[in-house]
Amino acid sequence: MLILFISPIMQASEPAQKPLMAYVGTYTSPLKNMLETQVDLPPGNGRGIHLFHVDRETGALTPAGIHEMGTSPSALVLNADRTRLYSANETERLGDDEAGSVSAFAVDPEDGHLTLLNSVNSGGKGPAHLSIHPSGRFVLVANYFGGSVAVLPIEDDGSLGEATDVKQDEGHVGPTTATNAPPGSFAFSGHDQVHAHMIEADPTGRFVLHVDLGQDRIYSWKFDADNGRLLANDPPFVSLPPGDGPRHFAFHPNERWLYSLQEEGSTVVLFDWNGETGRLEARQTISSLPPGYAGSNFCSGILVSSDGRFVYAGNRLHDSIGIFAIDPETGELSHVADEWTRGNYPRSFQFDPTSRFLYVCNQRADHVTVFRVNREEGTLAFTGHFTPVGNPSIIVFHDLDATAE
Repeated sequence: MLILFISPIMQASEPAQKPLMAYVGTYTSPLKNMLETQVDLPPGNGRGIHLFHVDRETGALTPAGIHEMGTSPSALVLNADRTRLYSANETERLGDDEAGSVSAFAVDPEDGHLTLLNSVNSGGKGPAHLSIHPSGRFVLVANYFGGSVAVLPIEDDGSLGEATDVKQDEGHVGPTTATNAPPGSFAFSGHDQVHAHMIEADPTGRFVLHVDLGQDRIYSWKFDADNGRLLANDPPFVSLPPGDGPRHFAFHPNERWLYSLQEEGSTVVLFDWNGETGRLEARQTISSLPPGYAGSNFCSGILVSSDGRFVYAGNRLHDSIGIFAIDPETGELSHVADEWTRGNYPRSFQFDPTSRFLYVCNQRADHVTVFRVNREEGTLAFTGHFTPVGNPSIIVFHDLDATAE
C-alpha cells in the first residue's frame, strides 16, 4: 500500500511585535563624584531615567532597565521620529555654573535603550520643562528656579549646541494669596520670585509661549526659526488673576483654543488663540476641583484628549484627575468627574499612544498608576496596576514598531 503524506502549506510567520516602551523621569540624589546638586523636595528616591516595557492589552509596566543619572531628569521629550530623547535635569549647579542642564540621548531602535550624546547648560537654574520646536531643530527649556527660558539648537547627530537665546523674566511678582484659591487654602508655592514653568511653541511654530508662575503671566514670543531667537510680541504677555500661578497649558487639536492650569488658584482657564497675531483672550474660568472642596491644593499637569472632547487636570493634595467635557462649538468646559490617582502628589500624567490608558506619576507615593480610558465618556477606571518608581515626575512613550525606518 502506498501512503502519501501531504504537508500543509507553511504560512509565513508574522514578524514579532517590538515592545512599546515607557521612559519615566525621576527626582534623584546626586551620584558620587558628581557636581550637580538636587533642588526639589522630596529628593532622592529615583535613580535617573527608568525604562519599562508596556503590555499593550493590560497597560501593565515591566522594568526594562535604568539609565542612571544623579541630576533629577524630571522632564523628558522624544523627537518626532523617536530616535532621540532629551531630558531637563532639575539641578542648580552644572560644574562651576549656577545652572541646570539638558541632556541628549540616542534611542536604540531595537530595544529602546539610551546612549548619552551630550549635556549642555540649560540657561538657568532648575529646568523643569522642555519641548521640541515643530521644526525639529530646537529644544525649548523653561528654568523654574532661574526664571528664564532658553533655545538650544539640535545638531545633525541629535546632540545639543549651546543656547542661541536666553530670556530672563524680570520685574513684577504676584501676591502670595491666590485670587481663586479654594476656601482655607495655604497653597502659596511660587510667588517668592520669577518662576518660568513651561515653554512650548504653538502648533505652527510661528510663536512660542512660556508661563511664569510667580508673575501670573503667559508670555507670547515670535520665533525666528532661522536663528533660534525669541522676539518680543505685541502684547508681550497676558496676565492671569493675581496669585493664581499659571503652571502648564495645552492646545486643543483645532489650534484655536488653549487651556491654562493655575497651580495655586486651582483653576482651568479657556483662552481663544489667534494664530495670526499670537494673542490670547480669556473666555472661561472653571475650578479644577469638585464643588465644595476646601483647603489647600496644588495643580500639576493638563492634557487635552487627542479627539478634542475632554480636558484632564491634575490636582496635588486632593490627589485626583479632574475630568471636563469640551463643548465642540465653544470650547467651554463642564465638569464630568474626578478620579483618585491611588497615590500622593500626582506631578504629571500621560496617555499611551493609543489613548486607551492613562498613566499617573505619583511623585510622593513613589509609584506610577494605570487607568483605562472610556473614550466616549472621558472617565477613568483604575486597572489595579501599581509600578514602583522612586519620585516619578514624567512618563513618555515610544512605540518601537512605529520608529521611522
